[in-house]
Amino acid sequence: MKLSEIATLAAVALSLAVASPALAQEARPNIVIILADDAGFSDFGAYGSEIATPNIDALAARGTLFSNFHASPICAPSRAMLMTGVDSHLAGIGNLPESAPLEHRGRPGYLGRLADDVVTVASRLSAAGYRTTMTGKWHLGHGEGSHPAARGFDRSFALEASGADNWEKKSYLPIYDDAPWYEDGKPADLPADFYSSAFIVDKTIEYLEESRDEGRPFFSYLAFQAIHIPLQAPRAFVEKYDGVYDAGWDALREARFRAVIERGLLPADMELGPMPGGLRDWAERSEDEKRMLAKSMAVNAAMLEAMDFHVGRLIDHLKESGQYDNTVFIVLSDNGPEPGDPLATPGFRQWLWWSGYNRDIETLGEKGSYVFIGPEFASAAASPGAFFKFQAGEGGLRVPLIFAGRGVARAGTTDAFSYITDIAPTILELAGVAATPEFEGTAVQAMTGRSLAPLLRGAATRVYGETDAVGIEAAGNAALFRGDYKLVRNAKPYGDGQWYLYNLARDPGETQDLSQAEPDLLAVMMAEYDAYAARVGALDVPAGYNQIAQLTTNSVHDQVRANWPGLTVLALLLLGAAFWGCHRASPRAWRALHG
Repeated sequence: MKLSEIATLAAVALSLAVASPALAQEARPNIVIILADDAGFSDFGAYGSEIATPNIDALAARGTLFSNFHASPICAPSRAMLMTGVDSHLAGIGNLPESAPLEHRGRPGYLGRLADDVVTVASRLSAAGYRTTMTGKWHLGHGEGSHPAARGFDRSFALEASGADNWEKKSYLPIYDDAPWYEDGKPADLPADFYSSAFIVDKTIEYLEESRDEGRPFFSYLAFQAIHIPLQAPRAFVEKYDGVYDAGWDALREARFRAVIERGLLPADMELGPMPGGLRDWAERSEDEKRMLAKSMAVNAAMLEAMDFHVGRLIDHLKESGQYDNTVFIVLSDNGPEPGDPLATPGFRQWLWWSGYNRDIETLGEKGSYVFIGPEFASAAASPGAFFKFQAGEGGLRVPLIFAGRGVARAGTTDAFSYITDIAPTILELAGVAATPEFEGTAVQAMTGRSLAPLLRGAATRVYGETDAVGIEAAGNAALFRGDYKLVRNAKPYGDGQWYLYNLARDPGETQDLSQAEPDLLAVMMAEYDAYAARVGALDVPAGYNQIAQLTTNSVHDQVRANWPGLTVLALLLLGAAFWGCHRASPRAWRALHG
């Protein structure tokens, strides 16, 4: 081809782009984030689960499945990093805001909302011409200026709290008065036929349809409540898992372990990670207990399958509307499985009754029911890792991640280390948007994550080198990754607060501590962790700190602070009534007391 012909073609292409911005925009991919809440490493079918997730599995089959991806052990810090690409402390959410020590509140790493000098991936994409939508759990700040509408999303229907009922607008913990849902930053109600997973997809489709004629690519963030407490699902899904979990958690852990190995996700010669000490023995449970526990796990599975079903509805919509082939899908979880047993908290049973919840086994999972799986089944869902949500063991940090769609190689499985801060820079590179050190004329924090795009294109096998260190800290649980090695500290109640060293390439179950065998490496990694903590502002938790206990303390503190005038008046009235009662009951004693 002659030089003059090349110049002519270039001029034509340029004129078309100028004359039709929509045509130029269409060349960029749509991007969909599907975030599961509290899904363990082996919870999706593609990762070895017995749970039916055919739509997510189909995405995994046409893209790249990650076997060495990590998040924070707690939801809010993970979501902050997912949205910004910046370490959770630098982003302002170093701990769960509801359970952070009172002395940490307001410090730079513990604002309880996204910091002013971090920018969300939605803001950057919106500025670059993308339509941006968000539906589901937000949990990145309360009040005006903290909602998705103020953080780059054109349309949003967001739950402000850490969780809520899945059938109605109702709180799931005593720390909330109700379920704070907001549409585009304004308080919103829910439809009469609300079910969280269905609604999240319905709203996403609605938002995408209302702006489809604009011809611009879209970024949609679907933050599902599945499978967060309270576990709830339609009966038709629950019934599919009748009897599946009757053998208990030990059998499930072993089955998941074997399935993970068969799929080649982890080394064939690894050992299954241990369950934390002090957990219950399935064989010692009564038949009634076993029935309730197995049914609870069935509801958990049903809720995840229901989520997958509605993900399938979104996929079908994108196919029917001709947008599927130009879409990149990102599927992940925010942390490992939830081990909590709310009934262990004094007064919680009474609160359930007061709030209209029940635990009737025949209707478990349906409207009005309250379900959780507890630490033993959570350990099984995290198989083959050790520990679960809230802890820094692999069961709490190593979670599923799938990339699929336009521009993503059908690479099968990758064991390359990756971290949740890597998602945002990857999205920007796929969209052709620069992560500049300024945004709208203001200096902002640089992303701490790295783009995974070279790996997704098949141009690289790793994005982190053997000496690159990546730190994690949340509520006293901490880890540092460096090459094949991991330095880790698990806080109480399930950990002992001591540091351990593991080679994850050989021992992802964290069964062989190397701290004595490799003291030099231990010292290097300890120094690197200390440097990380100082750099991001990670504060030590107080002695005796317990997240669940702190949650109660914070709730009482906040209620007293918010209602102190009324409480003061009430206290004075009660005091006066007590004295008056004493006077009426014993005038002689009253006169003797006061002369």
